[in-house]
Amino acid sequence: LPRRVITHCAVMKLDKPVSLLIYTGPDGEKAWPKKYPFCGGVFQSPIDFHKDILQYDSNLLPLEFVGYNVPSTDQFTLTNNGHSVKMYLSPTMYIRNLPFEYAASQLHLHWGNRNKSEGSEHTIGGKHFAAELHIVHYNSEKYPDITAAMDKADGLAVLAILLEIGPFNPTYEKIFRHFRNVKYKDQMALVPGFNIQELLPNRLDEYYRYEGSLTTPPCYPSVLWTVFRHPVKISQEQLRALETAMYCTESDDPEPLEMVDNFRHVQKFDERLVFISFHEGKLHERLAKLISGMTAALSISHWSFLSAITLVSWQLCKLSQDILKGILPL
Repeated sequence: LPRRVITHCAVMKLDKPVSLLIYTGPDGEKAWPKKYPFCGGVFQSPIDFHKDILQYDSNLLPLEFVGYNVPSTDQFTLTNNGHSVKMYLSPTMYIRNLPFEYAASQLHLHWGNRNKSEGSEHTIGGKHFAAELHIVHYNSEKYPDITAAMDKADGLAVLAILLEIGPFNPTYEKIFRHFRNVKYKDQMALVPGFNIQELLPNRLDEYYRYEGSLTTPPCYPSVLWTVFRHPVKISQEQLRALETAMYCTESDDPEPLEMVDNFRHVQKFDERLVFISFHEGKLHERLAKLISGMTAALSISHWSFLSAITLVSWQLCKLSQDILKGILPL
């Protein structure tokens, strides 16, 4: 079949839209507010995490995952909805250590294209990642399903996992291997159950937390975001499969449109704060170096050890003095 590479279905065929979700061009994301007013409102997502808006919060706890390890005898439904690939999850999966208990609904991905490196929605210090996985949950304590919760201020909680290039990832392959079966819009495939928690980074205790919105229309400001600090690695081949395997159009369309660049650009932050569960900055960096120095000292000879431990002690004293003088903020 002939292939047209159009940035996320950003075209119209006659008077019929190929996709209601368009990211670029005259009907792109800048035009979303005309039809979806919330998209031009406050508390929009995604955002860039930069040091000026970050505030450490000691009350942030690691999330508790219940029912995430799904037996292979159960099956998830994977579908191409015309603007992403989505896998429906069981509401018996839920997360705790948030203001409410949130039941899982679905997961989906955002990515770029084979000609550029950026594909994530959230950025860290202006840095894009290759892709981004979202696991969407709804407030099951207050609402019966995601439809009822979607437009409520406390309705949704989304986990975001940033993806970068690295070794082959066997857990992500449990989803990716089925892309060929959902190549076109509205196609579906069954995915055997597996431990969804294995899609997450190892360090679940370090994350960014803020109140934001859906990143697609209608852009309701109803999402409590948890964006994990540490990215998960997938291989270059796996990323290429994500970027090239699927189309926005149906199987009988004579001019299939590749599904690429389905990420929204970062939004203004409206003087909000992002709360972080980890320490960041100069103090954290210097303490890490001290710990590294102590570890090295323990692995060398007696006389070298005495020299190394003396140096580490001096550095610790200097660090304390800088804090007391206000040179180095806590």
